[in-house]
Amino acid sequence: MESSVRRKLSKWKGKAILKQKWLYLMMLLPLTSLIIWNYIPMYGIIISFKDYSPAFGIWHSPWVGFAHFERFFNAFYFKDVIVNTLRISLYSLAVGVPLPIILAVMFNELRNKRYKSIVQTISYIPNFISVVIIVGMVMFFTSPADGIINSAIEYFGGTPIDFIGSPKLFPHVFVWSGIWQSVGWGTLIYTAAMSGIPQDQYEAAYIEGASRLQCIRKITIPAIMPTIVICTILATGSVMSVGFEKVLLMQNDANLATSEVLSTYMYKAGILNAEYSFSSAVGFFNNLINFIVLYLVNKFAQKFSETSLW
Repeated sequence: MESSVRRKLSKWKGKAILKQKWLYLMMLLPLTSLIIWNYIPMYGIIISFKDYSPAFGIWHSPWVGFAHFERFFNAFYFKDVIVNTLRISLYSLAVGVPLPIILAVMFNELRNKRYKSIVQTISYIPNFISVVIIVGMVMFFTSPADGIINSAIEYFGGTPIDFIGSPKLFPHVFVWSGIWQSVGWGTLIYTAAMSGIPQDQYEAAYIEGASRLQCIRKITIPAIMPTIVICTILATGSVMSVGFEKVLLMQNDANLATSEVLSTYMYKAGILNAEYSFSSAVGFFNNLINFIVLYLVNKFAQKFSETSLW
């Protein structure tokens, strides 16, 4: 009896696969690309536990165990690099998670469609500007010699400020310039989620005498809450991964005390100093922390809401 049921089940599955064969064929190319470029290279992680030398290769390099991890944990710069990474990352999360939601709600409340379309377009155009140009613009605006901001400060009788060279101001310049670049693009996700809210809910609420603020609290926010949860989980999953290119471009000897993060440290150790195994160990530690944080945040979301990644 069981064997006949299994045969019927496998036959049904075979027919289902054949019916959707073109869809499976379309998936084949991106799946192959994912395996080749994302999964196969993962075997190289073993150099974190070896004293890798290009002359011997990955498999024949001597095994050193956790020596590179111990070196990193015992280094005098370990605390500073971790603190700098967390400071910038948590600052970015604290500002970057709620602002797109607020901006999307504001866009949703606009009744003039033409004005709404223009403002939305202006808000997400910076997302298409390269990081190099963004950093160049930041340097141009904040230059202590002839920057627009310092020119305005001098005009009102103030003293020019070296925003990029100041260790205290570097996190603020980095985070807020990033927010300016990405906040408009982030609103698109929430705007799309809001477009699925039935308009009759708002009409019924207005008939009952609800204000705009009450409609936002009772209709808009609950409707997009699953999207908010997913985006927040994804954002916190990269808490230890601060944007490498932008930090490196904005980094100088004056702000190094607060601008040296894990990604730039890995680059200097692995590429500039050719310490491949040590750099790989630091990267492995970084990804492990990101995975743990992602798992814990997802479990938290599962416990207190109905939405999670898995």
